[in-house]
Amino acid sequence: MLFRRRREWRVWRGLLNGWSEAGTRPVFKVVTGISTGAMIAPFAFLGSRYDDKLKEFYTKYSTKDIARIRIPFINSFANTRPLERIIERYFDAELLKEIAEEYRLGRRLYVGTTNLDAQRLVIWDMGKIASAGDALALKLFRKIILASTSIPIAFPPVYLNVEANGLMYDEMHVDGGVTRQVFFLYDVLEGVEKAFKENGLDASKIKYSIYIIRNGYVDPPYKEVHDKLSAIAERTVDAVMTAQSIGDLYQLYFYAKGGRGDFNLACIPSSHVTKAKELFDPVEMRKLFDLGFQEALKGYPWRKSPPGLGEDER
Repeated sequence: MLFRRRREWRVWRGLLNGWSEAGTRPVFKVVTGISTGAMIAPFAFLGSRYDDKLKEFYTKYSTKDIARIRIPFINSFANTRPLERIIERYFDAELLKEIAEEYRLGRRLYVGTTNLDAQRLVIWDMGKIASAGDALALKLFRKIILASTSIPIAFPPVYLNVEANGLMYDEMHVDGGVTRQVFFLYDVLEGVEKAFKENGLDASKIKYSIYIIRNGYVDPPYKEVHDKLSAIAERTVDAVMTAQSIGDLYQLYFYAKGGRGDFNLACIPSSHVTKAKELFDPVEMRKLFDLGFQEALKGYPWRKSPPGLGEDER
């Protein structure tokens, strides 16, 4: 479940709620989340009983509820204390207990952040963290969610304490979307296949389905760019992020094709033209939420390949 940055926080999360309403939503063995998807992943992981909170989370809040402009600018244009309070409200000790229980049952929840010092993706085992069950675990869980959604320059980075070679360090973590727009744990399935072979079992019997909810376009609509620095910069970043996401989707697609995976992709249709008036526009978010809900309710037409391969293009 992905997020791509532009002028607004896009919401394609109604698809999950509509999927639940249709009665066809599966129980996922593994759920991954990155960027704003990091906030949605725990709800998706715990299932349809969290659909009401999911809808509230993504349709209730506006820009002023998420961030405030900070002056002077130090390491960002805004502070995210309002967002931190929202995270504290939704991700509490009770939710962590539920995630820990599912972890003990063998299900897995992962969130990605970007270690800006090392310029690499870091994948966090959120179920393992939740299973610690103490105040430190809750604090770390929340910080990882915040870090994964912290758009560099716009929002301040999140510092995470780590120990290496007997020394303590503060790592700078930011939006996971800087390094990856979507991710999957390839070594999970590869490890299972290896274990099958070592025990004389037939690895070809391993079957799996990958569902990717891309909270943005993969076929972006045409938009005339104004001859202004801000407009050119915005559209350029948008193009880079779109290209990155498509590359990530191709990687997942060919990994699935090389094994026995069923690839399924959902994204915002290019026919939808956003009319957001602010960074986090609740009116626009509700429209997108409702669009995703209705599409899923009538049976979402999952794309079976990334754009450009000619399969299920729409």
